[in-house]
Amino acid sequence: MISASQGRLQDRRPLSIIDIGSNSIRLVIYEGLARSPTLLFNEKMLAGLGRGIVSTGKLDPEAVTRSMEEFRRFRALSDQAGAERMYVLATAAAREAVNGPDFIHRAEDVLKTEIQVLSGREEAHYSALGVISGFHPANGIAGDLGGGSLELIDIDGETIGDGITLPLGGLRLQDMAKNSLTQAAKITREQLARAKLLKGGQGRAFYTVGGTWRNLARLHMEMTNYPLGVMHHYEIGIESAANFLRQVAKVEIDKIKGIEGISKNRRSLLPYGAIVLQEIMAAMQPSKIIVSALGVREGFLYSLLDEAEQKADPLISAAEELARLRSRSVDHAHELVEWTGKAFAAFGIDETRDEARYRHAACLLADIGWRAHPEYRGKQSLNIIAHASFIGVDHPGRAFLALVSLFRHEGVFNEAAPEIRGLATPRYLERARVLAALLRVVYLLSAAMPGVMPRLKWENRGNGVLALVLPAALADLYGERPAGRLAQLARVTNRRLVLAVEGGPSVSVK
Repeated sequence: MISASQGRLQDRRPLSIIDIGSNSIRLVIYEGLARSPTLLFNEKMLAGLGRGIVSTGKLDPEAVTRSMEEFRRFRALSDQAGAERMYVLATAAAREAVNGPDFIHRAEDVLKTEIQVLSGREEAHYSALGVISGFHPANGIAGDLGGGSLELIDIDGETIGDGITLPLGGLRLQDMAKNSLTQAAKITREQLARAKLLKGGQGRAFYTVGGTWRNLARLHMEMTNYPLGVMHHYEIGIESAANFLRQVAKVEIDKIKGIEGISKNRRSLLPYGAIVLQEIMAAMQPSKIIVSALGVREGFLYSLLDEAEQKADPLISAAEELARLRSRSVDHAHELVEWTGKAFAAFGIDETRDEARYRHAACLLADIGWRAHPEYRGKQSLNIIAHASFIGVDHPGRAFLALVSLFRHEGVFNEAAPEIRGLATPRYLERARVLAALLRVVYLLSAAMPGVMPRLKWENRGNGVLALVLPAALADLYGERPAGRLAQLARVTNRRLVLAVEGGPSVSVK
């Protein structure tokens, strides 16, 4: 009998998705259907099914043969991982090629399941849902660049607006332009003139989806020495993007810094991806470029959730899962959320909607490093949180979450991880110290177990003095260590604080 790993959520049932694109075919096996899905296994092959489709009208025969061999492997891997359901999605090349129906029929025989050949409208819809699922909220125009097509669609919160599919995928554009970048720019400009929705994106964000654009973003990170290697919600300013894209479109691609990290099969398409993005920027005039790591697959998964699950906050959902898997007590984590909210109110600290969300998530994540050696808990927690596959949070927000755990374990004035501190705004940095100082007080009173925090209260004692009051029944928890931590909180917040027992003495800590 094989024992279930405690590192897995036991209420999840694995499922798999195979995404058959014009350039790549990917198998992703998920732990289960969830608002913030977790990958169990992920494998990709660059098949190049759409290579030459413009001139021949057919899928590349060698790519078809290789794909069938890979489908057998993907089916076996899905079964090995215990996936209870397999979904297979096919996009531009399979729906447009003359031999597409025969390819789909053969693939269905190998995979032993039905394949959904998405129309251009369906592909754009699921891509939009992927962006909606990954941002909180999204507002702008999303572009999904594949090997065969480009889907553009307007998104405002949960509302999906106008969309269009254009024949500007990397492989197709390279084929149509006969390997001429000058001709590719002309073709792109002509095609984008049909995308009237781009005018409605002026001054809003442009969300990039797809492997070519992700690889361009990775190169931009390398060139700018960006300190956090997380792709989702990576933002690029318009001036920086324009300079970078000009370089990619004109310079020999193999000479660009960081290119060794991009597979050779992908490199030849990068200039075409750069040209398409250049022309979109010229037509749309967006406020910034934002990278989405989520696209059609994640949008399809999102469509399978019920309405209540779709409306759940993806960041809080993911933090909740980590609290369940790694903290000493998830109930204690929930108490932290409520108690720190009351503390912020008592201190007169206002919060925006996102700041309240981030404080909530930080409390859920506060104890995930407890199994590490005490000297390394802070740095380990920081690394886990900074690089976690979170969605619904921007990079400054990630820095805030990571720094709260660092400061909570290693002291609120710790100067470690300057690269992460550099990503946080001054306001986030200040609030990370305040929240961490609160956590450092209450962990010494609760021993990381639930039941104490709901019995603590903040009292205004007049003359600017604020007291943290323990009930008489918890008087034995009163001591020098929590008083010392409260003194640290007083310094961080520049307040006069006292630690008191109800009906008993109090000690001023500032």
